[in-house]
Amino acid sequence: MVELQVVLPDESAAMAPERLVELAVAAEELGYGTAWLPDHLLPPGEFGSTYGGVYEPLVTIGYLAARTTRIRFGTSVLVLPMRSPYVVAKQAATLHRLSGERLVLGIGAGWDATEFASVGATFEDRGRRTDESLAIIRDLFAGRDRGGVFEPKLRAPLPIMIGGTTKAALRRAARYGDEWQGLGLDATAFATAVTRLRVLREESATPSEEFAGRGGVEPARVDAARPVRVGTRLDWSGGDPGPVVELAYELTDAGAETVAVSFGDEHDALDRMTRFRSLFTAG
Repeated sequence: MVELQVVLPDESAAMAPERLVELAVAAEELGYGTAWLPDHLLPPGEFGSTYGGVYEPLVTIGYLAARTTRIRFGTSVLVLPMRSPYVVAKQAATLHRLSGERLVLGIGAGWDATEFASVGATFEDRGRRTDESLAIIRDLFAGRDRGGVFEPKLRAPLPIMIGGTTKAALRRAARYGDEWQGLGLDATAFATAVTRLRVLREESATPSEEFAGRGGVEPARVDAARPVRVGTRLDWSGGDPGPVVELAYELTDAGAETVAVSFGDEHDALDRMTRFRSLFTAG
């Protein structure tokens, strides 16, 4: 059965933190399985529909997890090449333990060159650095030696979600991901992306010359049996919900295991969240 998920509105600097709590609690009570938070550190424009992430997502997840009991929380997506992978791994492992193992670490390479420049991060090599950072995080989560003692150790798996629909993002999801989240796809495009992901997943399980210097096996490639859970994001910020509900059905038929919906700004998000859940389950 498909898991319905919600993208929480974190786009207004005027929104009270308690509003996020209200929406997270409501999502849990309505039966949504995961709540996602966006990420931007220093965007070149005002926070809003393009740039979400007024409240830093990992810190916010700690706050929301303390007010809920069942729903998972994740980043969609954390821009990893702007950060130290060691710090991210430590933060994520800590959140996972404190939340009762309810974190999903959603990762992306980022897309805004101006924002990268503003925080002193190079943009052109962000893909390579994202892959290198994911390899480090995978090693730390698996208990592999990275030159020091990593705690807290994971008591339960901490899923890594890779977001994006580019060739590089799909390759990254195949190599490092437990989950993949697309964006802006219809059912046909989604099925095509999933097929490509499955092919890349099989290829990534085979050692290549690229990693011969490390003994022929990249740590993230060792677990050939690791499945990749596939899903995508939709937006319903207003208007007739019918086309969005129908698209969600089509995506489910195309193999989506998760469907995450952004319900627009905070003011009407709860009403839309409630209505969408009712319409989708009624069908």
